[in-house]
Amino acid sequence: MSQPTDRSSSADTAPVIVLVRPQLGENIGKAARAMLNFGMVELRLVEPRDGWPNPSAGPAAAGADVVLEKAQVYQCTAEAVADCSHVYATTVRKRGVTKPVLTPEAAIRTIASEQGRSAILFGPERSGLDMNDVALARAIITVPINPEFGSLNLAQAVILCAYEWSKTRDLSQPPLEDHLPPAPQAELDGLIQHIEAMLEPKGYFEPEIRADVTRRTLRTVLTKPRWNHLEIRTLRGVLTTLGRKGRRGDPRQN
Repeated sequence: MSQPTDRSSSADTAPVIVLVRPQLGENIGKAARAMLNFGMVELRLVEPRDGWPNPSAGPAAAGADVVLEKAQVYQCTAEAVADCSHVYATTVRKRGVTKPVLTPEAAIRTIASEQGRSAILFGPERSGLDMNDVALARAIITVPINPEFGSLNLAQAVILCAYEWSKTRDLSQPPLEDHLPPAPQAELDGLIQHIEAMLEPKGYFEPEIRADVTRRTLRTVLTKPRWNHLEIRTLRGVLTTLGRKGRRGDPRQN
């Protein structure tokens, strides 16, 4: 049996994830994967049905080995949360239990702002947490869910809380696509003049009384996209090609 470790009471410490009597190694692995995706690494197991370590957990963790390697095993839930100042139980609202009921978002927001370690309890896959486990918690975390199909698996429940935790942290985001800066005004004017020069002989700006309005409208349309220089060069290449008299390689082309 592992003993709770002494930790600094810091609001920057991720909550401990406690899986109470988990049944399948695959589900433990999937929960570990969900944790590491969103910056959580401390996993505690209470009486895992098939013992620990479990060979089925590794493949399901898909590389979240650091979570599995550091996982601690306890004989009861009370021991698993003995060093935690704040305990939350994930469960549906139970009759006879008068505890605050929070969404994952509200619970994590509270955890991120309070001093001391926090733990989130998740129950066995089939039955969920029992009343004795829930009694250890200061509040209940319940997910708003379709009442006609309220079935979440263990990893899904963990990932909902882990994702909310990630929103309170400065995790790196996927790299943004590099964008070229907007083209200078002179390049945009060149594009507009190019288009106008091609439209003029086709009678596009007739009647003359409407010509100024038509030109302004055309400029407005072409100004909105914030073209970069590469896009303007591409469009002018298209216009040049359209302005040729024949196909490339056509002997009739001048």
